[in-house]
Amino acid sequence: MSAALQAGTPAPLNILLVRVSSLGDVLHNLPMVADIARRFPDANIDWVVEEGYTSLLRLNGRIGAIIPFALRRWRKSLGSRATRAEIAAFFRTLRQKRYDYVFDTQGLLKTGVVMGAARLAPGGQKVGLANGSEGSGYEGISRLFHTKSIPLDPRTHAVARGRLVAAAALGYTLDTPADFGLAAQARPVPAPDWMPAGPYAVYFHGTARAAKKWPAQDWIALGAQLAPLSILLPWGSAAEKAEAEALAAALPNARVLPKLSMAEAVTLARHAALAVGVDTGLTHIAAAFARPTVEIYCDSPRWKTEGNWSPNIINLGDRGNPPSVAEVLAAAKSLLEK
Repeated sequence: MSAALQAGTPAPLNILLVRVSSLGDVLHNLPMVADIARRFPDANIDWVVEEGYTSLLRLNGRIGAIIPFALRRWRKSLGSRATRAEIAAFFRTLRQKRYDYVFDTQGLLKTGVVMGAARLAPGGQKVGLANGSEGSGYEGISRLFHTKSIPLDPRTHAVARGRLVAAAALGYTLDTPADFGLAAQARPVPAPDWMPAGPYAVYFHGTARAAKKWPAQDWIALGAQLAPLSILLPWGSAAEKAEAEALAAALPNARVLPKLSMAEAVTLARHAALAVGVDTGLTHIAAAFARPTVEIYCDSPRWKTEGNWSPNIINLGDRGNPPSVAEVLAAAKSLLEK
């Protein structure tokens, strides 16, 4: 047990979370913060994350220092003196504080190296996953950096994994729904140029793996039934932009958005009257804000990431069993009528 948790010790816990990517995985790790803060209100909770996701973490006021990790960018120029200097600066920042607990809930060699470099307070622990979940990219070598490894059922939900690891290490039980710590917010003033004045739906249609996509004709059929509600179409690559343009050409109530930053994409999700999306990070962001959300599963297991913390989320389909237009339309209408 960490010295800071021993009876009679007044010092607040210093805790570091290491979850660097991807967008959905970082998001699903956020409830750890509320769980820890509920039991240890004075705890200082820091986080190492890929630099592109820092804007998401800043929305959670309970997180202290956010330490940007830029491995995706560094890999492109490892021979550069500037890159090597930036990497050295990252590790200096990481080691400025001693932590009572360091949690790696990603279970990869790269996150294990970050955990290994972090400094511990006397009696501190480095805690991670003893095993991966079914179908995950877990790397067993990451356990070399642990002082304690927590075993989990291979079919543990993505949100529950981090929560259970922290609970086991810190000695509490989970007795509340997942809390992402993402407070509701009024529409920004002034609103972005791309945001309609009235309610809008958003289609999170894009995803890197083609098998996870819902057919274009189904998005079109759904959109025709949602008229006159405006439908906004974000995109993250040239291919997704072309798909969005094809959808907009068939739907008079749909509009392709400009390229959005991560912060703007979060704003898009958090203010939607309705979000309909495949199994991708932005869909899960809308669900984390408990916006009316229909999650569509086509080729990924629903048990792993389905939104199960709010009645405003309806999950449809499963691996190899995508939902029909009628099912998605019924779910969308039921959410819009609430």
